[in-house]
Amino acid sequence: MAAATNPAVEALIARIGDDLLLGQVSIGRTGKSFELRHVADRDAPAEKLRRVQPGELRGPAQFTSGGGFRPLKSAPDLQTGWRSTAHDAAELELALNQLYPGAIADWHAAQCPSPPVTHFREFANRQTGMYRITTMLSDAQVARVARSCCHESICLKRRLWTAEGLAPDRVDEKSLIPCLEPCAVMLEFARKAMRIEQEGKLKVELSLADLATIRAALETAVAHPASDGRQADFDSPNNPRRLRLILEKLAALPKPLRVEADE
Repeated sequence: MAAATNPAVEALIARIGDDLLLGQVSIGRTGKSFELRHVADRDAPAEKLRRVQPGELRGPAQFTSGGGFRPLKSAPDLQTGWRSTAHDAAELELALNQLYPGAIADWHAAQCPSPPVTHFREFANRQTGMYRITTMLSDAQVARVARSCCHESICLKRRLWTAEGLAPDRVDEKSLIPCLEPCAVMLEFARKAMRIEQEGKLKVELSLADLATIRAALETAVAHPASDGRQADFDSPNNPRRLRLILEKLAALPKPLRVEADE
């Protein structure tokens, strides 16, 4: 009896041609088989890359090259230095689900004329308990939180869900992998952002030059995140998403105060 085929996998295979980039994974066709490797290793000699079986790719996906845990598999820090051969559609599905769980199904769903997208307000309104607080974020705050949490330097999924005043991501900004609704990481960050908004505010006198220095320091910090920090530790003041949130707040200041770092 022939094995049942997954329509989503077959549709993805039809898109491959000679090569397809999904997240940070380059999928190349070799006859009836497929070779997967990190896009940074696309032109590397095969003998220079360690061979990993399709069912063993969860290993490279779990940790960064430095050994740090990857809570978000769509983060742009996938390990390099490996290659894997999928001999048929079933092995290709297995491999991609190890690297990007659910990506094939979400990609296929996003091809529909009306993708099953859950927008932020709809998503937040169904939350209970400690996450109910996320409904209190204004539209402007939601947009800032989303741009900070889902920035291309943090997540490669193309955000299709939106909020008022927040446009979806473009494919050329992210990848083919769609994001159909806010993830658990986004939900927790939204909760933390609202808690920060509820804290007492301080009035601090700063010059335009001071603001420029703060902005420059923040941009340096997000470009070179602390290697010892956990990506989802939002209690840490130097968390990359929190740093980007401050940059978003600076960008939202009235025009005379929107100082560029090089001014």
